[in-house]
Amino acid sequence: MTHTKWLRQTKPSLTLDGKLMLAELELIIGKTVFTKSSRKYKLEDIRNIGVIAHIDAGKTTTTERMLYFSGRIYKIGTVDEGTATMDWMPEEQERGITITAAATTVNWNNKKINVIDTPGHVDFTVEVERSLKVLDGCVVVFCGVGGVEPQTETVWRQADRYEVPRLIFINKLDRVGSDFFAVIDQAHHRLTKHIAAIQIPFGKEENFKGNIDLVSGQLITYTDELGSNLDISPIPEDLQAEYVHHRNILIEKLAEVDDHIMAKFAHSEPVSNEEIKTAIRSSVIKSKFIPALCGSSLRNKGIQLLLDAVCDYLPSPLDIPAIKGLEPKSGEYEERLANDRSPMCGLCFKIATDPYVGRLNYVRIYSGILKSGTYIYNATQRCRERVSKIVQMHANKQEIVEELVTGDIGAIVGLKETRSGDTLCDESAPIILESIHFPEPVISMAIEPKSKVDQDRLGMSLKKLEEEDPSLRVTYNSETGETIISGMGQLHLEIAINRLLREFNVGAEVGRPQVAYKETITKKVSSVGKFIQQTGGRGQYGHVVIEMSPAENKGTGITFIDKIRSGAIPKEFISSVKNGIFRSSKSGCLSGFPVTDVDVKLVDGSYHEVDSSEIAFQMAAAIAFTEGMKKAAPVLLEPIMDVEVMTPFEYMGQVISDLNSRRGKVISLGQRGNVRTIRADVPLAELFEYANSLRSLTQGRASYTMEPSYYQEVPSNIREKIVSVSVARF
Repeated sequence: MTHTKWLRQTKPSLTLDGKLMLAELELIIGKTVFTKSSRKYKLEDIRNIGVIAHIDAGKTTTTERMLYFSGRIYKIGTVDEGTATMDWMPEEQERGITITAAATTVNWNNKKINVIDTPGHVDFTVEVERSLKVLDGCVVVFCGVGGVEPQTETVWRQADRYEVPRLIFINKLDRVGSDFFAVIDQAHHRLTKHIAAIQIPFGKEENFKGNIDLVSGQLITYTDELGSNLDISPIPEDLQAEYVHHRNILIEKLAEVDDHIMAKFAHSEPVSNEEIKTAIRSSVIKSKFIPALCGSSLRNKGIQLLLDAVCDYLPSPLDIPAIKGLEPKSGEYEERLANDRSPMCGLCFKIATDPYVGRLNYVRIYSGILKSGTYIYNATQRCRERVSKIVQMHANKQEIVEELVTGDIGAIVGLKETRSGDTLCDESAPIILESIHFPEPVISMAIEPKSKVDQDRLGMSLKKLEEEDPSLRVTYNSETGETIISGMGQLHLEIAINRLLREFNVGAEVGRPQVAYKETITKKVSSVGKFIQQTGGRGQYGHVVIEMSPAENKGTGITFIDKIRSGAIPKEFISSVKNGIFRSSKSGCLSGFPVTDVDVKLVDGSYHEVDSSEIAFQMAAAIAFTEGMKKAAPVLLEPIMDVEVMTPFEYMGQVISDLNSRRGKVISLGQRGNVRTIRADVPLAELFEYANSLRSLTQGRASYTMEPSYYQEVPSNIREKIVSVSVARF
């Protein structure tokens, strides 16, 4: 829909000498129309970025320094002492890790930078997922000692999925064992070849003093501990050879992705600093090139240059493609241009509960203006919502604002029905943006209230936690009478339980964590389901014939295909058949675990003109699916984790032997500095309390990380134990 057509449909009546008074138009029948904004920053001067990395790479410390050097805070907090601004939750301060993504805003070089600091632990990867969905760029922090770690690869793939332009900041270069160029090398092998340094470190480990800027040809050193005083000077004679060598590498990498630089490079013509800068920016915006910077956040070195690079190279909302979505009625794709005069369009990407104001819906505005006190349309849920209040977030602190304009990230108070991934827009110009992908839980545990009072609180509190965190699932097992919470890992569930006890004052007891097994089939079968009841009056009649086969693509869940021809089953009952199959797939025939990776084709059936109903066909489909599962040689699947263990050389034998005893399969062995790395695929069921075992084996000198990798069939002897336990419980 064009803007002219949209404006004509709203039929504004306020005029002055036949001209539309754009400055005065506020609300017309509850719909926001071309409202003049009090914009402080031009769109080209806005940067929406995230800070992403593996756990302990220094994301929060880097963000803290950004806040300090930009003047947003006046005292530097630390993660170890629990005083970091962005780690505001009690659990974050106690554990020294980031658990939830926190948003803030800084100003640098007359540009507004909206920053989201994300968690690095794999259990909270959903926070990275939904943040990257709405960001225009990101800073990937690498540890100068650890290099490219497992979760770094995970967040990198997430950024690839959303085509988010990025910079690399190699941190902790003041530490013993740090190696800037070794990390670049690792990144080339594990991530992408299109990475090149635009700065190189001056000094190494404890002698790290500053940066050699390959773009400007300057040496930047830090003359005080706070890193506030920068000494900028020409590159000394003894560093010239190193500077020229790495600058040439930078130009070669740019020549691979930029035609102008390629022409200069091919003809051996000199390339100016401005040409390099222009080529870097255009290539970063197209996600064809990733510049690498260096520093030490804890020692306050390299942060100002990182902020400069964010402003110089990462895109503004105008530099990225216009957001696309579906028009609900026509089902056709539409675009929303990034400007204040387009119809309002935004995506709710996160929900948080504040003890004082209640529910906060974090929103990214892609077009138009959202004003406080107005109504907006939730196109996903198809309902109107009132915007009671709008706030800009600074970690857990809120600053009330009157409006959010194109390119802004803020939070809305007052929305009742909106969930994470919902599209908010103008009711007269509806659009549905692509929602957010949330991963499936891999671990579960039972929880029950301690008293009758706690029972009511528990249900409400779990609902709030589930709204905040879509990777946390709450289900009720009617056969055992248990409430089951499922999440991404043991730490994820621990944090959820702690929040129930601390924030919501719920007394609860929990069981031992259980693995989220799944069931599937191994052969193709045909199955018939009939549901016939006669009670004297109108009866029930449903008859379906389905074909079930293992899915070709793993991880697709249940796929339903309608192959009915000649009206054997009326169209109005097809959706009931589909619902019956999906409901039946929630509980398999082996142990009652959810069924996955099955293609179901509805091929035949019959109906009765009087007795057939939606419920009859739903029941018939459920019967057919259950019977088909029994005939299709069902198997049990278990989640396999990608585990990386870092251990001193002398303990390698014991660690590998222990992994083998846990049904692990060693994939690769490597070396990182003076530490050996072991990468293995290990069933999640064998990894409970692994941290304690590893500490005992290595005298506390080894560490490990793990992340979900894939599902695999459970060996028959293990399966029999799992099935017998499940039968005993039921």
